[in-house]
Amino acid sequence: MTHRPLGRSGLSTAPLIFGGNVFGWTADEATSHRLLDAFVDGGFNAIDTADVYSAWVPGHVGGESESVIGRWLKARGKRDDVLILTKVAMWPAQRGLSAANIAAAVEGSLKRLQTDYIDLYQAHQDDAATPIEETLEAFDRLVKAGKVRAIGASNFSPERLSASLKASQALGLARYETIQPKFNLHDRDEVEGPLAELAAREGLGIIPYYGLAAGFLTGKYRTEADLEGRSRGRTVKPYLTARGLKILAALDAAAQAVGASPAQVALAWIMAHPAITAPLASATSVEQLDELMAAARLALPAAVIDALNAAG
Repeated sequence: MTHRPLGRSGLSTAPLIFGGNVFGWTADEATSHRLLDAFVDGGFNAIDTADVYSAWVPGHVGGESESVIGRWLKARGKRDDVLILTKVAMWPAQRGLSAANIAAAVEGSLKRLQTDYIDLYQAHQDDAATPIEETLEAFDRLVKAGKVRAIGASNFSPERLSASLKASQALGLARYETIQPKFNLHDRDEVEGPLAELAAREGLGIIPYYGLAAGFLTGKYRTEADLEGRSRGRTVKPYLTARGLKILAALDAAAQAVGASPAQVALAWIMAHPAITAPLASATSVEQLDELMAAARLALPAAVIDALNAAG
């Protein structure tokens, strides 16, 4: 399996990254550890999480996903076989990108992950209240201290990302090597255009989330009746438009043409996109994960990609 570079960091990832928001939430710890085992055994190496996962769940406080991953790392002894990606700034308990918050947050993440370094430490969201230079200097200190190998950004506008890159260059500081935006066959506007152009010009990796549009692109939800009693119903409902159904029809045709599921085609389309390094995707069972991992080995013919592009 061909690995892809994460910007100019010297790190590389298989073409699919595990989205760890489910760990300790919709996947209990035992299931999470089975998923991680299967993912690594399948030839993949990058696991994405955040300090805020899963503070939104009643009874949770945040840090649950990192803690589950940390106990897996300790039990399996596979730290050098994987890339651990985590984030700071969105957790209500440690919000923002001030130098003090970054310095405190990284220690908490390292402790929960039971490791002495983070491969890619990402700013989970922009923080307009903190000077860009202060944030980058804080990240740079972590890189120099060996606590972080590289840094990335998530949910930044192209303008703010560009300003950060210019500041890093001017001050000789570690720069963001990756950007994590929302991107899928339906939601393409955050990437296609200025962000893709900036990433190409600056040699950044794009590692998007929401690759299956909250499950809409699996084809499970085609009418409002399909949403009844589903936890994702409110999130998926906005996709049930004429455009959304047109995209599903194109996915159905593509899936039939290549002998794959709509979810596999949707992820394979992202992986084949010239702007993308590797998408994130989550699973809550090994069966689901097997389906997603197979997408990394699915080569879509040019005619199929063209038809999907036209539908989206």
